[in-house]
Amino acid sequence: MRLYFPVPAQAGPEGVVLRSFLRSCRLSTDLMRAVKFQGGGFFADGAPILADRRVMPGQVVSFDLPPEGEGCLPQQGIPFRVAYQDFFALVLDKPAGIAVHPTLNYPGGTLANGYAAWRQASGASTVFRPVNRIDKDTSGLVLAAQHPYAAPLLAQHVEKLYYAVVERELPLGPGVIDAPIGRRPDSIIGRCVTPEGKPSRTEYTIIKAQDGLSLAACVPVTGRTHQIRVHFASIGCPLAGDDLYGGHRDRIGRQALHCARQQFQVPAGRAAADGFWFDTPLRLVPVTVESPLPADMIALFS
Repeated sequence: MRLYFPVPAQAGPEGVVLRSFLRSCRLSTDLMRAVKFQGGGFFADGAPILADRRVMPGQVVSFDLPPEGEGCLPQQGIPFRVAYQDFFALVLDKPAGIAVHPTLNYPGGTLANGYAAWRQASGASTVFRPVNRIDKDTSGLVLAAQHPYAAPLLAQHVEKLYYAVVERELPLGPGVIDAPIGRRPDSIIGRCVTPEGKPSRTEYTIIKAQDGLSLAACVPVTGRTHQIRVHFASIGCPLAGDDLYGGHRDRIGRQALHCARQQFQVPAGRAAADGFWFDTPLRLVPVTVESPLPADMIALFS
C-alpha cells in the first residue's frame, strides 16, 4: 500500500528537507524508520531519495507502508458490527461480554480475534490497532487504525460520548465530576477517587430520571481506567449492574455503560489504485460515528 504526498507551493522556491516535510505530513519517527529499513525507502517523483535531501513544490513524495506483522488468531462467530470504515479508520460496534483484545484472563474469543477472522476472509492484514479500548462488559464503539500511519494520527483527535445508567434519580441537566483517580489498594483492577490519583474530569448531562435510575450522557475529558464508573460511584451513584463499584445486578447483568459516539479526524484526499493521494497541504476532516443504546439499557426505563 503506497501513500502519495504532493509537495505544496508553501514549501517555497528552495523546497524543504524531506525529513521535515514528512513530519509536517504527520509521519511518526518510528514509521519513518520502518519505511527506511523495511518498506523500501522514500521516493520523489518515483526516484529514490534520502531523508536529508530537499524536495520541491510540485513534486510528489511517495512510499510503501512497511510489511505487517502477525495479528491475533482468527476466530469465527464473534459478534460485532462494522459501524464505519475508510482508508484510515475502522469503527467496530461491540456487544457487552466480549473483551477487546486477548489477555491472560481472556486468551481468545475477543473482538481482536473476530476482527482477524473478518479481515482474513478478504485477504487483508489481521493486525488489530485499537485506538481506544472499552471494558469487556461495556458495549459500544471501538476505534481502530487501518495501518501504522493512521494510528498516531487518529489518537490525537478522539472525542467520546458514553451513555451510563446510574442508581438514584439525579436532577436533569448538566454536571461535572472533577476528582483524581488512582489504584484501589485492595484490588488488582479496581480504581478509586484518591488525593494521590491522577487528575480526572467527567462532564455529564442527566437526560432521564425514573424508577430510581438516571440516564447520563457522559464525556470523559480525561481517559482514566474505569473513569465514569469510579466517578459516579464516588458521589453515591454507582452504575446499575456495576458490582465492582457498589452497583446492583438485580435489573441488569453488567455495568450499564455504552460508548455511543466517537468523533475523530482523518486526512482529506482520494483513493488510488495502490493506495491514497493526500490533499496538499495536508488537511483533516471530521468524522462522527454513532451507536444506538442497546436493548438491555433501554429496558431499564421501560
